[in-house]
Amino acid sequence: MFNHLSLLTAKSAYADFAFVETDYVLRIEAHAPGVFRLRCLPGSQLEREKPGVRAKALGDMLLARHEAVSEFQLEPSPQGWRIEQGEAIVHVQAHPWRFQVLRGERLVLCSGEQPLTLQQDGAACWQLDLALAEDDALYGLGETLDELDRRDQAVDTDRPQDRSLPLLWSTQGWGLYINTFERVEHDLGREQQDRLRARIHTAELDVFLFVGEPSEIINQYSALTGRAGQPGVWPMGLWLDGVAGADIQALREQVRLLREQGIGVDAAVLPAPQSYGFQDDKPMLEWDATRLADPRETLAGLHAEQAQLAAWTRPCVLAATALFDEWEDRGWLLINDDDGSAYVFEGDELSGGRDYGLLDLTHKDVFRMWVERQRQMVDDGLGAVLCNARFAIPDTVTSRGGESGALLRAIYPVLARQALFDAVAGHKTPQEGIVASRDLFPSAQRFAWQLGPAVDNSWAGLEQTLKSALSTGNSGVPIQIHALGNGDADTSGMSAELYLRWLAMAVFSANFSLQGVAALRPDAFDEATQALVRHWMEWRFRLVPYVLGIIEDAVRTGLPVQRSMAQAFPADEQARLWDTQYLLGPALLVAPIMQPGEDVQVYLPAGEAWWDLSTGWRYEGGTTLQVKAGLDRLPVFGREGHMLCLGPVVGHTSEFNSARLLDEVWMFGMPEHSPVVMRNKIRVMQMQGSSYIKGLEGLKILPSEGLEVKRRGAEVRISRAR
Repeated sequence: MFNHLSLLTAKSAYADFAFVETDYVLRIEAHAPGVFRLRCLPGSQLEREKPGVRAKALGDMLLARHEAVSEFQLEPSPQGWRIEQGEAIVHVQAHPWRFQVLRGERLVLCSGEQPLTLQQDGAACWQLDLALAEDDALYGLGETLDELDRRDQAVDTDRPQDRSLPLLWSTQGWGLYINTFERVEHDLGREQQDRLRARIHTAELDVFLFVGEPSEIINQYSALTGRAGQPGVWPMGLWLDGVAGADIQALREQVRLLREQGIGVDAAVLPAPQSYGFQDDKPMLEWDATRLADPRETLAGLHAEQAQLAAWTRPCVLAATALFDEWEDRGWLLINDDDGSAYVFEGDELSGGRDYGLLDLTHKDVFRMWVERQRQMVDDGLGAVLCNARFAIPDTVTSRGGESGALLRAIYPVLARQALFDAVAGHKTPQEGIVASRDLFPSAQRFAWQLGPAVDNSWAGLEQTLKSALSTGNSGVPIQIHALGNGDADTSGMSAELYLRWLAMAVFSANFSLQGVAALRPDAFDEATQALVRHWMEWRFRLVPYVLGIIEDAVRTGLPVQRSMAQAFPADEQARLWDTQYLLGPALLVAPIMQPGEDVQVYLPAGEAWWDLSTGWRYEGGTTLQVKAGLDRLPVFGREGHMLCLGPVVGHTSEFNSARLLDEVWMFGMPEHSPVVMRNKIRVMQMQGSSYIKGLEGLKILPSEGLEVKRRGAEVRISRAR
């Protein structure tokens, strides 16, 4: 136990405290504005030399910014010390050791009665205890398909079904990130309602505390741990998931059929089994000839049709092949400690039922080789890769770098996805590329294209896919691509009504994919339903410039495309209850319809005014509306002071004119904010009660009621109508 602190050293960026009667030191660091780093380790290790190669590699996987970029002021207080960094303040009590975190003079977090304990029976394990206030609503820590508020739950980072991520935050204004790949067990008030307890299975404690609004916390967290790159335009179009076992010709026929029906497909996904892999006797990737007889000609033909191919891959070599034996001898595969041989994983759908071994991506030569081989496939015309690499690696399996157990299970998907991103995007400037995955792991937010869950074709499935996106967004992952239904599940529950409601929600999201199975394609429904599908697809393509603008913002801020009500409006306790509503970027409030019927209630957050996109009517926030929405309508409300820039009606993304990305501007009250739009060159300036906007040349402008538009050359003036 750690009970008594004494001050050792105080500098502008950090302070070191000794735990009396132990050899441990607590360093509190002003890591960034509103961010404190707390490290606890033996004093002999605090000022050690730079970490070794392996430790540095692991550190770089976790943190994009190691060095502190802020300063604080430390002053003595009656019982300890006050550490102040702007409005973020930590009160440290010397004996018994306690701490409090304040925002301004408001208490937002305090430690438990015994903040830290260290168990060293066998492997070291820290226990961090924090007191939970009655009003603490907790968000983040990964994917949930149920309640977004994680209070009273337990999350184990080494339990695959928990789908964990490391960021946690409270609506009270604090956040927590435990900086490790090792196992962490979070108890969020499950055992004791007023306690948050984290058991951290690592020798050194490294914790970041954030102070601020949820958006500020996610911003600082993503700046600390890394942000995603920017995708190009074509990935924002419609994706099509092929039917299991389909070859490329069948996939192309489905793309053509959908386009004939007025539904443009930009990317087609070759499903399992894996469509390319290593040759049995050579370290070269090759396409499965039964699915792509002539890869170069086929891919060139697909590109000529303005479509891209995406395919599944993973870092493996089939067992019982000459290449497996060669790489086993060379030490290029993960090793079974029991006998020193390469560990063999049981065959599955992706491997076509054949057993396989995993490449040891901790080995730099293996990592480099796999990047080079994958880049050859991209250079041959592959548009995007999909890879799930969170394997159930037994504790008895070890990598070349010595990693095993929970650590190896955590870092393997990081290495796999980084290698693929280097292959797809590494030779482009700026880096653009799509590596899609269902894997969640620390630093997953660096690779933006997250795949949604496989759910039932039901109203409950619709709600679950939305909550998956909102919960991972709460955890710092900016983009999730929704699947419209599940081709591997029973399709009998997918009615035309559910299909259209699902589609409408997906249109107002980062992106989505259609399913290739016959029962889930638009032509499975009647003509009226197909016409409504085309209606929503027109909306999708018109929204692409706005959605890409949100993603450009995510590259700078880390904020997700779909933002939960708790994240966007943390001070509005009523808003948190409406956890299937969300903000699409900063400007649009979306209320998807989650049950049969046309009547739906919508809550408009307090402190704002909202404009109904369907009627143009203005409503004050803090109210609940009863809305009637036919299948051609989704309750969407514009946020006052913002603008929505829409693109033209196109069939697919290749029809966008790069010189004219926008067609129309909708205004929600007097413009106060520059609009979110890709390659934004539109600027709003206010003066004397009017807004002056540059960058709207040639665009149709739809002002809100009571406003008038006057053009003055390249400038547009918006003022009150006289």
